[in-house]
Amino acid sequence: MSVVIVGGDHLGNIEQKLRLMGVTELIHVTGRKVKHKKNIRLPQEAAFVLIFTDYINHMTALMVKDAAKSLSIPTVFAKRSWSSIESCLKVGGLVNA
Repeated sequence: MSVVIVGGDHLGNIEQKLRLMGVTELIHVTGRKVKHKKNIRLPQEAAFVLIFTDYINHMTALMVKDAAKSLSIPTVFAKRSWSSIESCLKVGGLVNA
């Protein structure tokens, strides 16, 4: 399973926990640099896009959301804490409860 994460400078233990859930490929874009905001490309095979709401501006979040929607990729908005991420993934039906 391939996942794209947008926002946040460092993932910390989030990467390990996602890998335990079956994520094999993880693409992380901080979204801080202007070139990152303009050139965010999402792979068609991505299982979902995870956007850290506390580490990204509204315009970048909107651009990523629209790009994911055009490719029919589910988008999950969460804070950069594992409890928030896990809860949002469960509510979205992307992981088993």
